[in-house]
Amino acid sequence: MSFIWMIIVGLVAGLLARAIKPGSDPMGWIMTIILGIVGAMLGGFVAGLVGINADGGFTGLIFSVIGAIILLFIYEMIMSRRRV
Repeated sequence: MSFIWMIIVGLVAGLLARAIKPGSDPMGWIMTIILGIVGAMLGGFVAGLVGINADGGFTGLIFSVIGAIILLFIYEMIMSRRRV
């Protein structure tokens, strides 16, 4: 059940990050889920550095979205360099 929950939270975090960050991010559902899951890992790491417990709940979702937004900016930088 935790694997399914991870996919659902990853999808929600990825969708929220793509909705908050301006610009066009051409990626499908699978990449959005992966973005949310990896963003949750990055957000948990950032929360640990700040000293906040983000193990689930609303705080965990907020840090997941923050991590996913950071990854979207990195993804955009890599893709813009690749196109030039």
